[in-house]
Amino acid sequence: MRHSYFAVFRLAAGVALLLPALTQAQSTPAPNRVDGYGAPSSGAAGSATFGSHGETEVNILSSYYQQDGDHSAVEGGRGTQQLTDLTPTIILNVPLDSATRISANVGVDYYASASTDRIDQVLSSPSAHDTRYHLDLGLTRQLADKRTIVGLGAGVSNEYDYRSFNLVASWSRASADGNRELSVAGQAFFDQATIIRPLELRTNGRREDGTDTRQSYNLNIVYAQVLSQRLQLAFSTELVAQRGLLSTPFHRVYFRETGSVYGTAKAELLPRLRYKYPVGLRLTYYATDLVQVRAYYRFYNDNFGIRAHTLELETPVKVTPFFVLYPFYRYHTQTAATYFAPYLQHSVTDEYYTSDYDLADFSAHKLGLGLRYSPVYGIGRFKTPFGRRVAKFKALDLRYAHYRQSTGLTASLFSADLSFTMP
Repeated sequence: MRHSYFAVFRLAAGVALLLPALTQAQSTPAPNRVDGYGAPSSGAAGSATFGSHGETEVNILSSYYQQDGDHSAVEGGRGTQQLTDLTPTIILNVPLDSATRISANVGVDYYASASTDRIDQVLSSPSAHDTRYHLDLGLTRQLADKRTIVGLGAGVSNEYDYRSFNLVASWSRASADGNRELSVAGQAFFDQATIIRPLELRTNGRREDGTDTRQSYNLNIVYAQVLSQRLQLAFSTELVAQRGLLSTPFHRVYFRETGSVYGTAKAELLPRLRYKYPVGLRLTYYATDLVQVRAYYRFYNDNFGIRAHTLELETPVKVTPFFVLYPFYRYHTQTAATYFAPYLQHSVTDEYYTSDYDLADFSAHKLGLGLRYSPVYGIGRFKTPFGRRVAKFKALDLRYAHYRQSTGLTASLFSADLSFTMP
C-alpha cells in the first residue's frame, strides 16, 4: 500500500535492469530509498558489462528501513508515520554467449505500517502489514560492432491491493574510443489497484470497492563523456507521463469548514494525469589514486507544481588496495504541490486536495557511510549445488544512512550487498 513510495523505486530498478553500464563514463548512482525525487536507483543489475569473461554474476541484497513522523496521510496530515520495511533481493546476470546476457531481479518487500493501520480506525487491521513480490527479467545483447548494446525485458509485482506489469527496452552506443556513450531506455507500467476507502467513507459497507488502473510511461536518456584522465560527466533526463489513479483512496483530507468531527473527512483526490521533467548532471573526479569525488545535481519539475533541487556528494577513499570507505551526503528541497494543504487547511470548494506530506514543501538531509571490501582474488570460494561449480565470494558492500526531513520525518536505512561470481 506504499504506492507513492515504491512506484519510483520500481520504475528506477526496472530500467536499471536493462541499462548497460557506461564503461569509463558513468559511475553507478547510490540507491535512494527515502523519498521519490532523488537520483534513480541503479543496483547491481545495472552492471551487466560484457567484459567479465563469461562469468555468472549473483548479487544478494538486503535492506532494513525504519521511519517515524507525525504527518500521516491516512489520518489527514496528522498521526504516526511509523514504518519498517525489509527487502531481500537476488539479482542474477547469466551469459548465454560472449554477446548475450539474461538478467533476473527477484525479491520481496515486507513492511509493517502504523499509519495504514488507521484505515479502519482500529489497531491491528489488515492494513498494518503487507508483502510485495516482484520479478523482473531482461535480455541484453552486444551487437557485432562491439559498441552497441540493446535490451528487452518485462516485470511483474504483486501485493494485497496492487498489481503491476511492466515492459522495458533499451539501446546504448559507445564511441570508438570508449570515451562517450549515449543510452536510451523506455519503460511502460500497467497497474491495477484495489480501491480501499477509510472506514467512515464506505458507502456499501465493504472494505474493497472495485478497482482502478494507472499507466506510467518513462523515457530515460543518459549522455556520458570522459573529459580527461581524471574527470568524467554524465547528463541525464527521465521524462515520465502517468495517467489514471494517481491519488490514494484511503488517504483522508479534513477541511477547515467542517473541522475534525468524525465522519467529515473526504478521500484524497488528485488529477488523473501527471508529467515529470527531471534533468541531472553527474561528475566523477579522480582526485588521487586513493580518493574519488562523485557529485550529482538534479532539477525536478512536474505539472503538479512541484519544483525540486537535489545535490548528492560521495567521496570514496581507498584505505587499502581492497578496502574502500565512502561517506555520502544528500540535500533535497522542494516546493509544495498545488493541491497540497495541511490538516484543516483545505476548503470544501477545492477541486483537488491532499494532505500527503510527500507533496509538501520541505527540505531534507541524508548522511551516511558505506564500506566495500573486494580483494582481487575474492573473499572466499565454495562449491555450489549446481553441478559442483565453484563460486567466488567476490565483494561485500555495507551501508548505513540517516535521513531527516524538515517536516519532522526521520528514517534510518541499513543495507548489504554480497557479490558472487561463477565461471
